Amino acid sequence: MKRFIPLVAVCAFAATACSPEPKAAPADATHTMAAGDSMMADGQMSGPMAMLAPATGDSTATGEYKAAMMTMMSTMPAFSGNADVDFMKQMRVHHQAAIAMARVELAHGTNAEAKTLAQEVVSAQEREIATIDRWLTANGG
Repeated sequence: MKRFIPLVAVCAFAATACSPEPKAAPADATHTMAAGDSMMADGQMSGPMAMLAPATGDSTATGEYKAAMMTMMSTMPAFSGNADVDFMKQMRVHHQAAIAMARVELAHGTNAEAKTLAQEVVSAQEREIATIDRWLTANGG
């Protein structure tokens, strides 16, 4: 269980980092952070985001977990101001990251209980993504 604590911290940070800004981003906004953002210093990641950068000595699994988190952070859609649409779009990307991380566990993990949970995560998140996709189609999201 101790192995999940850093993941919880990253997910909590991701939720905070993705919270709405006072002004809405344009619909065509890119998904990268500008050098002036608080998590960037001279165009380099700093603070909590820096822990997601590849590092010498990372295991294959760690590299894949970091890649899943970076993909999630870099592909989060811009906020529209519509709470329902924003929730669905943000959760879709979040669920995709959960699936990617669960697949890392399935590929590299050795603990049967963790692997079982990972498979359950994949199944549940895929079902929820399908629900989100239907909702977005029906609601113009």
